[in-house]
Amino acid sequence: MSVKTLMTRTSFRWLAILPLIFFLAQAIHYWRIDQLGHMLWMCNVGNLILALGLFFEKPVLIRLAAIWMVPGLVVWFIYVVLAWGVFLSSTLAHVGGLAVAMIALRRYRMDRTAWRSAFGGYLVIQLLSRFITPADLNVNLAHAVAPGWELTFQSYWSFWLVLTAAATATLWLSAMILWLVCRPEASTERESAINSETNLHKSAG
Repeated sequence: MSVKTLMTRTSFRWLAILPLIFFLAQAIHYWRIDQLGHMLWMCNVGNLILALGLFFEKPVLIRLAAIWMVPGLVVWFIYVVLAWGVFLSSTLAHVGGLAVAMIALRRYRMDRTAWRSAFGGYLVIQLLSRFITPADLNVNLAHAVAPGWELTFQSYWSFWLVLTAAATATLWLSAMILWLVCRPEASTERESAINSETNLHKSAG
């Protein structure tokens, strides 16, 4: 391993400290107001996953977190900033988290199929939100229809089906946007295709 490569790997591991700080800042904020259940929102969990991905050099975790943070930034701006104003810890978690993710993707790049793991992670986090967070917080919309949509949906589960379809499309679009901005180099794509073809032949054999 060259010295330059080692320095790059070390610097990206140090970068993991930032999203970890953002996550802890949110935890302190919600602990003070006795609403720790809000820590399970995907934006907050995304910072923790990003920190783990950077420290352990796991591209799948970095890409998953980055995909979550694009729609998370939009939702945060509409439902938090416009409604309640700007808070430091919240701004760090959403704006800072996405900024760190974009820096990380300069090294790890984006995979066009990464939206699948992002969607799978979304389902897991929403299920956890359903079972371990207070219903009145409605974290990740896991308990009730979103405010303002009660007349449109007669039951929570009809709302959930539409929400899941919308989440699928949104995460796919987020991944495609990030792929266009941080697509792998041509040589990397060729190597990936060759490896996939080789593995396919081995399985067939």
